[in-house]
Amino acid sequence: MSVFSCVALGEQIASEPQLNPAAEETAAAAIEAPKPAQDKRIFGVLPNYRTVSGTTDIEPLTSRQKMTIAAKDSFDWPSYITAAGFAGLSQLSNTNPSFGQGIRGYSKRYAAGVGDQITGNMLTEGVFPVWFREDPRYFRLGTGSGWSRFRYAATRTLITRTDSGGRRFNFSEIGGNTTAVAISNAYSPDTRNVSDNLTKLGIQVATDTFSNILKEFWPDFKRKFLKK
Repeated sequence: MSVFSCVALGEQIASEPQLNPAAEETAAAAIEAPKPAQDKRIFGVLPNYRTVSGTTDIEPLTSRQKMTIAAKDSFDWPSYITAAGFAGLSQLSNTNPSFGQGIRGYSKRYAAGVGDQITGNMLTEGVFPVWFREDPRYFRLGTGSGWSRFRYAATRTLITRTDSGGRRFNFSEIGGNTTAVAISNAYSPDTRNVSDNLTKLGIQVATDTFSNILKEFWPDFKRKFLKK
């Protein structure tokens, strides 16, 4: 190498911006810092096992993982509280009058509510996603206007992500809940007509839609209103 080449190379290296040690450490920490863990419960109570932040670079779930998520949602203790609430509403409106009233009637309604919760969750989050190769998780948007995020969350009961990363009609949500409603006719003798079944399906889909909206905005609510 000639003397002139060495001088030119030295001038090029000298002209390149150099980070001080503190800046280098900060940059390295930013790259290596893990993403904040997703809360597993909303308000410390409602199950939040299915929420994922972001929609890219997500590995598909195995069949076993899907069934595990479904089981967690189905048998987690808040699901029994939810069933108790629905049983109370059913008692007040005297749904399935053949169950009767009093403790005995409420017990039957509660058992039916638990059955509805378990059947619905296992079908929509486990069995049907395995069959149709759909992802039962909720992929939180996290950015954009409040309306766009609300609309996104509210439509996830109709639009879902496939295992291959595509989007399509949510067969697991609608098909799973429809099947769960059909099964509930076996232990709900007074609500077996078409109107009653459509009402039950509508309530379940509406409940899941509201759940998605909570999952979308829970981190924002927590950051804004639950600061220490």
